[in-house]
Amino acid sequence: MASVRKAFPRRLVGLTSLRAVSTSSMGTLPKQVKIVEVGPRDGLQNEKSIVPTPVKIRLIDMLSEAGLPVIEATSFVSPKWVPQMADHSDVLKGIQKFPGINYPVLTPNMKGFEEAVAAGAKEVSVFGAVSELFTRKNANCSIEESFQRFAGVMQAAQAASISVRGYVSCALGCPYEGKVSPAKVAEVAKKLYSMGCYEISLGDTIGMGVSVVDSSVAGLGGCPYAKGASGNLATEDLVYMLNGLGIHTGVNLQKLLEAGDFICQALNRKTSSKVAQATCKL
Repeated sequence: MASVRKAFPRRLVGLTSLRAVSTSSMGTLPKQVKIVEVGPRDGLQNEKSIVPTPVKIRLIDMLSEAGLPVIEATSFVSPKWVPQMADHSDVLKGIQKFPGINYPVLTPNMKGFEEAVAAGAKEVSVFGAVSELFTRKNANCSIEESFQRFAGVMQAAQAASISVRGYVSCALGCPYEGKVSPAKVAEVAKKLYSMGCYEISLGDTIGMGVSVVDSSVAGLGGCPYAKGASGNLATEDLVYMLNGLGIHTGVNLQKLLEAGDFICQALNRKTSSKVAQATCKL
């Protein structure tokens, strides 16, 4: 998928699932894939038991040590709606900032943005969707109202030279509204682009031939509002597949497996990573 450029490179990316790759498509594979690790934010935000702040900080540090280039650290949302992220400032301030690694945080409104900047955020994310019904269930507002919330954040981010990443949920279908028009996806993506997002993530589980992929360590998380959702792609499985295809990621799989084992033990749950499960059996 071609990049688009304005003041800096901006592109469309996707949250994908593992799919079989035919030999006929091998020639079109990218030489390198950037992985955006969303485990500390999307992966943990819906855990019923509050994960201790030191555990979150250690997880992010371990993911940094594994060489992941982008790690979504936390979400600056109201603790009333997402209690798991109430320690967002302490987490962002407490993690080690590795050179060359970005630590974006989710900021749905101006209050969240201001708190994130005060905590030292250098990159933020805004979250939109193509489906009106999904948006109301996820953000308690319409699509248009969500963009009105983003407007202030985008202006303030540009003034502070802070990069903004945009999310577009339900890009290839909605669990409530069914089929989604490609024109609607393009419309929402265009709005985020015109507002200044340097990268736009098309969230879905089908796979779109992209070279930037969002995934979550141990397969943690996934949208709680989508019935039957299979959850997030495990970063370990993604790295294993890309390694097998000869695609460079810069990620140390062994250290990534250790990070996944650490957070699963802390949560007292089994990993969703097939690679991790196989490794345990061996």
